[in-house]
Amino acid sequence: MDNHDKYIGKILDNRYEIFEKIGTGGMAVVYKAKDHRLNRFVAVKIMKEELAEDEEFRRRFRAESQAVAMLSHPNIVSVYDVSRTGNIEYIVMELIEGITLKQYINRKGLLTWKETLHFTTQIVKALSHAHSRGIVHRDIKPHNIMILKDGTVKVTDFGIARLVSSQNTMTQEAIGSVHYISPEQAKGAQVDARSDLYSTGVVMYEMLTSRLPFVGDSPVAVAIQHISAVPLMPREINPDIPLGMEEICMHAMEANLDRRYSSAEEMLSDLEEFRKNPAVVFGYGAMGMVGGSGDGVADETEKIPTPLPMKREPSAPIKTPAHKAAEMTATEYRRNRRQAGRTGVMVGVVIVLVFAVLLFLFMWRFFLKDIFNPTTEMMEIPEFVGKQYTAVQNDPEYKDVFEFDVEYVVDDSAAVGQIVEQSPKSGVQRAVTENGVRVSLKVASEEEAEELMPDLSNLDYREADNLIKKLNSYVTVNTRGEYSDEVEENLVISQIPEKNEPIYDGTTIYITYSLGPEQKMTAVPEVTGISMTSAIKRLQSRNLLYKVTYEDSDQPVDQVLYQSYEAGTEVPEFTEILLSCSNGELIRNPDTVSPPEPEPEPAPAEGETEDAGSPSEEPQG
Repeated sequence: MDNHDKYIGKILDNRYEIFEKIGTGGMAVVYKAKDHRLNRFVAVKIMKEELAEDEEFRRRFRAESQAVAMLSHPNIVSVYDVSRTGNIEYIVMELIEGITLKQYINRKGLLTWKETLHFTTQIVKALSHAHSRGIVHRDIKPHNIMILKDGTVKVTDFGIARLVSSQNTMTQEAIGSVHYISPEQAKGAQVDARSDLYSTGVVMYEMLTSRLPFVGDSPVAVAIQHISAVPLMPREINPDIPLGMEEICMHAMEANLDRRYSSAEEMLSDLEEFRKNPAVVFGYGAMGMVGGSGDGVADETEKIPTPLPMKREPSAPIKTPAHKAAEMTATEYRRNRRQAGRTGVMVGVVIVLVFAVLLFLFMWRFFLKDIFNPTTEMMEIPEFVGKQYTAVQNDPEYKDVFEFDVEYVVDDSAAVGQIVEQSPKSGVQRAVTENGVRVSLKVASEEEAEELMPDLSNLDYREADNLIKKLNSYVTVNTRGEYSDEVEENLVISQIPEKNEPIYDGTTIYITYSLGPEQKMTAVPEVTGISMTSAIKRLQSRNLLYKVTYEDSDQPVDQVLYQSYEAGTEVPEFTEILLSCSNGELIRNPDTVSPPEPEPEPAPAEGETEDAGSPSEEPQG
């Protein structure tokens, strides 16, 4: 936690209390905060101060706010509020507890095709929703995809998303990480929804092969390969990938826009067909990229053969100007050589500078930062070997400090669940990062404990969870809900691994269950200050229900004084909104408000008499 950050401890709009910084992006800093009105933790994205004075950045920040606020989908991070306090512009979002897909890939290495299908389907569903509302993400990469503990995917960081209808074509900068950008982004051409599908294809490629399709010595070299080269086919790297999955990946990565998937729905249809039948072959054929790879192309990249020249009809001879047919003079030759030399030097200088900056950033992040930043907290790694992993997991001393990478191994000399190896070793000093200290553990298991995966279809997901844990208590079960018009609520839709596949100690099992038919969301309109009749019409136009109560007020009769949901809040259709309206009583009869009762006067002391001016009490009876 950065205790010197001026926002920490600050309360925005008397509502959002900033606790700690949890991330930094190109345009904003993200903080963990508490919403005191709704008593929940949220993420608050505050625009960077150095950019706040730039009107262009302000415009882009507001565009992000408007774009993301239009989205409401289980696989997209939710936006709760968009506001401005003084010079502070900020967005309040759902607080995500999980890791990025990039971290997951780095931690696990090669993902199975089933996991790839599981994650890709959710990514494409998120893009389908965004594209249907005219929004292109423009920066799909595993760093912007969060995986929750239940296996749900959340697409984040629409920081450079733009409404298609208001896209700026003046600069057309190729925004986004160079390893995942589409060819049209690399060329600075017009970008549409198909660019997100290309980037999704690259993410699929990385999940399936544990490597990027294009690498190079500089960002420029990588960008050129996106435009003019063809990567190795995924099955050449990992033969276990089904052909249909490879076809989906490479069809999404088509450089030719006309040969790529035309929409997220089209790609989603293929993913669903493949899920039902992994033996399916779509027959898309080889990729249709045009051009050669050039000198900067990596060794694993295939070159495209140069097409033969077209034949000309004899009746249409090619006429060459005389001065072009003549030999180049010595002066012209020297001039062209000098010009080519200057261009080559400039390109070389740019590449060297980019490489130097990237090298410095790498060195700073992994080596220099700790040397020049004496405030970095260091921790000595304790001894975990010999302890039970479950005990270490649940020990409050370790829970919020360490992030464990666990590998289960067969070890007859140790008890099941006992930690037999750790890295780093005990006694080693490690810097404490925002995510804690990462430690790799090897835990003993029994190979004989292998079980076959049961068929979970038509089971309640909670019953399925219990069934699996009874079979093998050393597996991890991730459950996630998905809307379905066909499967009854809470029943299992799909499972990974499939039935009758072996499950070992340490296996992660994914269960997708039905949430029932999807509830459509709608924004609550502003109805305070208007008549009850008008308010009801506004609510009904959004498919919202209402309940009316009255209270004493000096406002006109039937004017709405209060609504139970703040305007702009996204709620399911047919949610009941409470309206508190004026009964106008204080206008008709101001005296209906009882004056405060006077405090009783103290009784006179013994021997004292009342003042002469005090009215005497009339005799009774």
